[in-house]
Amino acid sequence: MEHKEAFVKRADEHIILANNQIDDTTTPAEASASFLFGAARFNAWIAACEFESAEAMAEEKQKVVDYFVKEYKIMLDQHIQEHIDTFDFNA
Repeated sequence: MEHKEAFVKRADEHIILANNQIDDTTTPAEASASFLFGAARFNAWIAACEFESAEAMAEEKQKVVDYFVKEYKIMLDQHIQEHIDTFDFNA
């Protein structure tokens, strides 16, 4: 259980950072776009660390993209469903 708690804590820290970037000059959508861009850039770097060469990475590029897209879709679907299940704009 500690592993899951640490996982959620790290995710919450990213969310807090994104929320703190929302102000009079940055909209939630802009903070979200930056968050997605950063995640994509970080995940590309993580993937690159697994390969011995650019050629090897190029050969596996689609598998890497498919993996991250699949995982993001699962997580996004889960969180949207949680908002649907607990929908309350007054909260």
